[in-house]
Amino acid sequence: MSQEGETPEPEAPAVILPPGFLRNPVHLLAFGFGSGATARAPGTWGSLAAIPLWYVFAWLPPVGYWLVVLAAFIVGIWLCGKTAEDLKVHDHGGIVWDEFVGMWIALGLFPDTIYGVLGAFALFRLFDIAKPWPINWLDQHLPGGLGIMVDDVIAGVMALICLWAVDVWLVPVMV
Repeated sequence: MSQEGETPEPEAPAVILPPGFLRNPVHLLAFGFGSGATARAPGTWGSLAAIPLWYVFAWLPPVGYWLVVLAAFIVGIWLCGKTAEDLKVHDHGGIVWDEFVGMWIALGLFPDTIYGVLGAFALFRLFDIAKPWPINWLDQHLPGGLGIMVDDVIAGVMALICLWAVDVWLVPVMV
């Protein structure tokens, strides 16, 4: 932040995607099938794009569901790391595979109403944007694809815990 009378610091220039960048399947996945290529709020668009894909495997038994999420996390470390390396940027805002996995964690209670899905979305975005401890620390200290993925995984876990707490403590009181 600048003091009164000082020149404001210039914003970091946006990284322009090279032509044909999303034709590469690795980059296409890391950019959430293109949802992260938006000019504004790519993380929010990526989080929204994760919801329809979640419906594809939400019906699985819990063990199957969490194995899919774990596989997406492990693959995501490589996808995000490779895409960041190709762009020569640590964590390009358009890389949203981490938002996909974070959302799938937040949706892990299998909300069966639109309110549950909206609650998971809102809480995940809150934690992902605000980055409370330990998210902010992990985001700054873990390198490569792991660093890109872990902060969103923790945001998803925090959202899941909040949803669980509401389900356990608030819903029975209201019924």
